[in-house]
Amino acid sequence: MTSSDLKRAKREVRKRVLAMRDATDPAARDRAAARVTQRVLALPEVVSATTAFAFWSFGSELPMLPLIEALVERGVLVGLPVVVGSEMSARAWRPGDPTNEAAFGAREPAGGEPIDPRSIDVILTPAVAVDRAGRRVGYGGGYYDRFLPLTREDAVRLAVVLPEQLVDEELPAGSFDLRVDAIVTPDKVLRVAREAARRRP
Repeated sequence: MTSSDLKRAKREVRKRVLAMRDATDPAARDRAAARVTQRVLALPEVVSATTAFAFWSFGSELPMLPLIEALVERGVLVGLPVVVGSEMSARAWRPGDPTNEAAFGAREPAGGEPIDPRSIDVILTPAVAVDRAGRRVGYGGGYYDRFLPLTREDAVRLAVVLPEQLVDEELPAGSFDLRVDAIVTPDKVLRVAREAARRRP
């Protein structure tokens, strides 16, 4: 698959899955967020985590604030993305801390201490779509594909998504696209074999 073919295929996936996600009732998304929060908090890797990297949800994404609040209440240090140019870094954030408007309508910490990527135990990864082998299609910026190699090999990557974002077909992926270790929906936790998740497409 050529680079232009790959981009075209990903655009088609984004258009199709985002249309389904946008059609989800907001109240249903809130209920889904509560169930996803319970499932994530019960994962052994999360129970033992001291530092987590989350994201600020926007638009029709699964609401992340309930999970962030629960992690902070447990004493977990939570970081959110800060994007400067083409690079993404992690900064500490707690509910109530000031934020600035970021791309796509998301928010990012206005301050907060920088977090060393190597200290992160759990990475909550956004996705437009994810397949059962852990391949993900994001929004096209490549920020996570550049950030994830900076984290530890044993840091667990979790895609937290609504049911319609978990697709049965194999998603288009290039050599630079990194997979997740598990997918968490309101109804299930689907784990990907670690060797598969760490293998390039």
